[in-house]
Amino acid sequence: MKGCTMNKVAFFDTKPYDKIYFDKLKNQYGIEIEYFESKLSPRTAVMAKDAKAVIAFVNDDIGKETISVLKDNGVEIIALRCAGYNNVDLAAAKDIMPVVRVPEYSPHAIAEHALALLLTLVRKTHKAYIRTRDSNFSLNGFVGFDLHGKTLGVIGTGKIGMAFIEICRGIGMNVIAYDPYPSQGYLEYVPLEELFARSDVISLHCPLTSETYHIVNSYSLKMMKDKVFILNTSRGALIDTEALIEGIKSGKVGGAGLDVYEEESEFFYEDLSESILKDDTLSRLIMMPNVLITSHQAFLTHEALEKIAETTLGNLRSFFDGKPLENEIAVRKKIRI
Repeated sequence: MKGCTMNKVAFFDTKPYDKIYFDKLKNQYGIEIEYFESKLSPRTAVMAKDAKAVIAFVNDDIGKETISVLKDNGVEIIALRCAGYNNVDLAAAKDIMPVVRVPEYSPHAIAEHALALLLTLVRKTHKAYIRTRDSNFSLNGFVGFDLHGKTLGVIGTGKIGMAFIEICRGIGMNVIAYDPYPSQGYLEYVPLEELFARSDVISLHCPLTSETYHIVNSYSLKMMKDKVFILNTSRGALIDTEALIEGIKSGKVGGAGLDVYEEESEFFYEDLSESILKDDTLSRLIMMPNVLITSHQAFLTHEALEKIAETTLGNLRSFFDGKPLENEIAVRKKIRI
């Protein structure tokens, strides 16, 4: 974009992989980026002084106080480099500054990661890898089960949910779905209670709202089949973690594959290998042999990172040029991800 004015942007919660495509593309969009490793919060928001915009991520604190500090320091727009926005106080941002997001980047990246979690849990390949590295070739304890013919229940049939459904149909799973806004005519949509009762595997692909908060809880777990497998690559607070732990301990839950955790903001994306983990709930989950946790990495592919950079920088360029903001988040706007 030759001839466009360079605009300064403050980039928070920076990791090395974030820079790959933002650095590659920023000049094309006429944007100068100052990177900060700190998460965005009321305390760190002053670091955006002299910047016209901030680029933030899923675990940044973008509440009322943060927004106020940003405004006082000259920031005019908040650009999320993610799809979810439950960490943003949209009511506080209204009439102060727009908030834009990346509504989609690579549904396939997240769907494929969900399948990786499921296959790893079912066939115990992570444990087999460790065992064979020690020249232990015993198969004891590695008995799994066929996914072919099993029933998959998908909650949320947006692009990510549909990508996961297509993958699982390809390996012969039967699929049922729940979505308050069903749009796929060839899917068998069922009430939530029926999905809980019929599914051998339940995968969550819905946004976090007041309606979906703790959609998996002690009550819903009682409706599920014994030994049900639960996958969550969406938002941590979709699951009541204490209820999940009790379900695992009782044997109701056969396995859980989690790429998100409801209290993840202080832990995920950080190297804490030399520290004592100060979250007893997360520690218990990690120690359970039928739980597999990854640190919110389902999105992390080159294709997704490039799309995130393109869309985020495009959102900001549109704002600086006074053009309509296609990806602006509106208060009370219902969006399926």
